[in-house]
Amino acid sequence: MSDEIAAAPLIENRILLIRGAKILLDRDLAKLYQVKPIALRQQVRRNPKRFPADFMFELDDQEVEALLSQNVIPSRQSLGGAKPLAFTEQGIAMLSSVLTSERALEVNITIMRTFVKLRQLLATHEDLARRLDQLEWRESERDGKVQYVFETIQHLIEGAEPEPAPKRQIGFPADQAGE
Repeated sequence: MSDEIAAAPLIENRILLIRGAKILLDRDLAKLYQVKPIALRQQVRRNPKRFPADFMFELDDQEVEALLSQNVIPSRQSLGGAKPLAFTEQGIAMLSSVLTSERALEVNITIMRTFVKLRQLLATHEDLARRLDQLEWRESERDGKVQYVFETIQHLIEGAEPEPAPKRQIGFPADQAGE
């Protein structure tokens, strides 16, 4: 496997989030597959049934402008007059059926592994966020109890009778009981 393919971080840096989907642009895929972007687009256009809207879509003018402003695409001239195609993970897997070179096979395997790695990373972050929320909740509950202990100690030092711990109300308030 070549050095470029083995360098999954190169692929990770090219994955974009557009229309709520993680995608790779046709120009980046063509570069990885070592084919011309127009050749990749021709193969896709010749096989439209293999690329439904959830596998591949063409970027609209606003999306192109956003990518230009973020320097993802260097210039409109670099597009060669065509709007970029965006491929989801399933679309990239389907590309292996229309691009049959050994290089395409190697690239697809690396891209699929990269998408799996990103999903695992995202799951880890979600788990950490959930655990942090639980920890914060426990800490705030503990803070209330610690505050009560400090107030009780302060009352004892001052010689005053400590206030009883607040009790949770059970049942309905008296004014609503008869309704």
